[in-house]
Amino acid sequence: MKSESFDIKSIVRPNILALTPYRSARDDYNTGILLDANENSFGPVSLMDENDESTQVNEVSSAKNPLEMHRYPDPLGVAVKKNFIKFRTQVKSIDNVFMSVGSDEVIDLVVRIFCKPGIEKVLITPPTYGMYSTVCQINDVGIVSVPLDLESGKFQLQVDNVLDTLKKDPLIKVIWLCSPGNPTGSLLKLEDIKAILDSEFRGIVIVDEAYIDFAINSEEASALTLINDYKNLLVMNTLSKSFGMAGARVGFGISSKEVIQIMNNVKAPYNMNSLSQNVALEALEPSSIKSMMRVKNEIINQRDNFLIPAFKKMRNVKQVLGTNDSNFVLVQFCNASGEPDNDVASKIYRTLANQYEVVVRYRGNEPGCKGCLRVTVGLNSQNVILLETLNTVLSSMFPPQ
Repeated sequence: MKSESFDIKSIVRPNILALTPYRSARDDYNTGILLDANENSFGPVSLMDENDESTQVNEVSSAKNPLEMHRYPDPLGVAVKKNFIKFRTQVKSIDNVFMSVGSDEVIDLVVRIFCKPGIEKVLITPPTYGMYSTVCQINDVGIVSVPLDLESGKFQLQVDNVLDTLKKDPLIKVIWLCSPGNPTGSLLKLEDIKAILDSEFRGIVIVDEAYIDFAINSEEASALTLINDYKNLLVMNTLSKSFGMAGARVGFGISSKEVIQIMNNVKAPYNMNSLSQNVALEALEPSSIKSMMRVKNEIINQRDNFLIPAFKKMRNVKQVLGTNDSNFVLVQFCNASGEPDNDVASKIYRTLANQYEVVVRYRGNEPGCKGCLRVTVGLNSQNVILLETLNTVLSSMFPPQ
């Protein structure tokens, strides 16, 4: 729905609209002699000199404590957001950015903000990321499933089915789209996403773009190109994948200022710790982005020119599914009769892990993924070992006649 027609007050839970957000000490002042937040002014004890026998305890020096770990972090991560919008140039202002503990915090907040427990619903398009359903179950929110196109193996949106479902069920408040998808690896078509946004749907549309950097021409393919036209669009990003920072747990939600303000009202006061903010700030510096681009290009090269061709030639591989726009490949295995087979895939998965310590992900129980393993693109040396080991396993399971 175009921005001029969207009223956020009509879709936010009334108790959230009425919320008076908690105001932390760092929302007011963050410089000077800070005696307002009950912090320990002496500094982190882990940085103190255990051999210091002085009778007076001294403050830990700033040289030892450059991140001021004894102080609460910036509650809004302003410095990180400034670097982020220099990288994602489609985003106009830091007021359009929410910084989160990975993508999962965004998922949880969206459900809690927009869906009344026990009444309202979320629409998902399986096969898709499992946390959408998990968070709905935790929050007692209904789930409506409209599967992707499963027949072609390309896993694209069935837009007409989505729109028909929205017309029939006015209790749907959130639509969750994953692009590129997990476990599909398929980038959704922008025109399909736009068709949903242009409909009469008055809820919020989320596009999870955790893997967007691995798509060819990712800037043009991103739903961020639509972000300034639709106030009910929220796009998710993360530093876990292309930036190689899964352990830091840094994610972003990008939307209209109104949506971001409500998310900031609801979040925990200091949701992003100083360590994660610091590494995120460094990761979004130009030199680090240059390294990220080099790495993601190598991942794409390994995916397209090494792994996928090898899988397509491999015995008992039925096909490589999806449009392969991510840092993994969805491989479908078949039995001796040439039919996709979950037992075969499961045995390969367990044998690789238990006998060879090569770990991939079994996805055979997902809709349209019968007989499938999801294989992350690794280092070239890891990919070589994977293929050699997989060939050994397949030879033992299906001896040459």
